[in-house]
Order: sequence, then structure tokens, then C-alpha cells
Amino acid sequence: METKELLKKVRKIEIKTKRLSNHVFGGEYHSAFKGRGMTFSEIRKYQYGDDVRNIDWNVTARYHEPFVKVFEEERELTLMLAVDISGSQFFGTDQKFKNEIITEIAATLAFSATKNNDKVGLVLFSDQIELFISPKKGRSHILRIIRELVEFKPESQRTDLNKAAKFLQNMLKKQAIVFILSDFITEDYSQALKVLGNKHDVTGIRIYDERETSMPNLGMVQMQDAETGELMLVNTGSSAVRKNYKKYYLERVDYFTKTFRRSNAGVLSVQTNQDYVKKLLGYFKQR
Repeated sequence: METKELLKKVRKIEIKTKRLSNHVFGGEYHSAFKGRGMTFSEIRKYQYGDDVRNIDWNVTARYHEPFVKVFEEERELTLMLAVDISGSQFFGTDQKFKNEIITEIAATLAFSATKNNDKVGLVLFSDQIELFISPKKGRSHILRIIRELVEFKPESQRTDLNKAAKFLQNMLKKQAIVFILSDFITEDYSQALKVLGNKHDVTGIRIYDERETSMPNLGMVQMQDAETGELMLVNTGSSAVRKNYKKYYLERVDYFTKTFRRSNAGVLSVQTNQDYVKKLLGYFKQR
């Protein structure tokens, strides 16, 4: 992609997602993700309705009238975006590929975090860690994240969620908000996710295309595995083949949902032709 075209695409994503974060998600994000705790702010005179447990008895005794300690939320958090960039993300049958929806959702979350003065970091993964950007603040930092989401070319086309989960666990020293964005067409990641979910506020956002949910009857068709590159002839006219594919797909979805919930993590599924804005808002309000 040429530089001019890349900048134009990044700018377009910025305008759309920043508007969403400013006018739609800012307050919801703040409410959904709390700070680490309460820190001391100041001493002031007691007012009707104040919690008597916050009375500072030393100051009260000195001035012969009640004073209370005022605390405020320790707001600054770290948001980590873990994005699957394996071969299966470059699929879509309607208006957008899965990776394009993932980019918009990630950008929206990043701008929402920035609006709340939180740091934002990025991990791009396949079956290895393809790219890591340390958490920082600021518009230029978010634009760099968007640029990498748009332009980065992975070395591998395969997926291994374990690698991403273990990397995040080792890299994040303090509690963080972690969003994992993927189609989750993979398995055997329950143990690594459980460890990650026990320490951090984790949410899995599953992006899928309607055509992935079932196999159409098209007769004998040559298909290519997006992650292995393997070509194969598939008899889609066989009801048994279509039934087995449906079973495999539903098993992957069920594994995703149960594994995340057992790991104290949130789950959200977004179809490529759905309004992800409503989905995100509903998820934030539910929290």
C-alpha cells in the first residue's frame, strides 16, 4: 500500500472511530472499567451526607469541627489490544473483511481509552508474536496502532492463542484491561487464558462472517485453508459433509464462550455485517 493511500485510510478510520469514542463510548467505557482503587485527594469540612468513616479525627480535634478526607478514583489504566492477524482474518463475503471490522473496533476502544487518560498498547499475533507496541498515551501513538493494524503483514498465517495469552501474562506486571480480537477458529487455549483472566480484566471479541456458520450446497468445490494454504476438493453437495462442518463450527463457538466465561472473562460476538456499535454499547452497559 502506497504511503498516500495508507494515510488516507488511517485518517478515515480515525475520523469514524474517534467520533464514536467521543460521542458514544466515552462515558460507557469509563463506567465499565474502574480504576485500581481510591487515592487521597484533600481534606475539607464535613458536609451533610458525608460518610462518617472518612472523618479525619486529628484535624477535627485541632479545629474543633469535623473535617473529612476526600478520595478519588485512581483512574489511569492500561488497555492492551491483542489482535489476531492470521490468515483466516482476511475473509469476508459482504462489505468488509473480518480484519477491517477488527481494526475499527480496536481503534474505537483505543480512542475511548485515550479519552479517559489510559495508556494503550498493541499485540499482533498469529502462532507467534508478530508485533508488540508498548502502552502509551496520545493521538500520535493511537495513529501508529491504527497504521500497524491496517498495514502490517504477518510472517505466519496460522493461529496460536496460547502464545498471545502467555506473552500478555509475562509482559503485563500490573492489572490491565485486555481485549482479544479474533475469529477464535482455534482450540486448546483454556489454561493460558485462565491464568491471564485471573489477574486481568479480559474480554474476547469474536468476529465472524455469516458464510462461516454453514456450508452452502455448491457441489464439488476446490477450497483453500486460509492458514495452511492447503488445497482440497470438498463435496459440498454431501449433507454429511455440511453437517460435520456445522458441528465443527458450533464446537469452536461453544469452546470460545465457555472457556472465556470459566476464565472470568467477558465474551462478545460480532458478525461482519452487524452494527458493532450497538454490540459494544450493550456489552459495556451489561458490565
